[in-house]
Amino acid sequence: MKKNKIILFIISILIPQVIGFIGGISTASSVQGWYKDLVKPSFAPPNWLFMPAWLFLYFLMGVALFLILKSQSEKKKMALSFFSTQLILNMFWSIIFFGLHQPLFAFIEIIILWIFILLTIIKFYKIDRQAALLLIPYQIWVTFASVLNFALFYLNK
Repeated sequence: MKKNKIILFIISILIPQVIGFIGGISTASSVQGWYKDLVKPSFAPPNWLFMPAWLFLYFLMGVALFLILKSQSEKKKMALSFFSTQLILNMFWSIIFFGLHQPLFAFIEIIILWIFILLTIIKFYKIDRQAALLLIPYQIWVTFASVLNFALFYLNK
């Protein structure tokens, strides 16, 4: 890889990780307090699983971002706008759910996030199939997170 591509790769990996870190600030303070005290469904994963799962998913997002950034496609700008939107929505979900303790609003927001992830996958697919496929685990995790979010809202009304 050329030096410029290595720098682009590192930046691409860091962008989702930094956004995840910002959202994680809200999460960290609530996991041992508010979240710990919620009634959870039987399918709720253990708390320790979330951080490695998200680190991995943010890494996959970064690789997908790199593949799109290095492409010469005329559709790149639109695809990047969808990617940026879903990434910001991802960050705000953590803030709404964990920071503001609002499971209902977080559920509404995660549905919008889910739609934007799907649209991002579609846009990425038209540019680089691998980039789109790298986002599939993220879509699956957010689908699960949506169900968990709704269950937490329902069980803790």
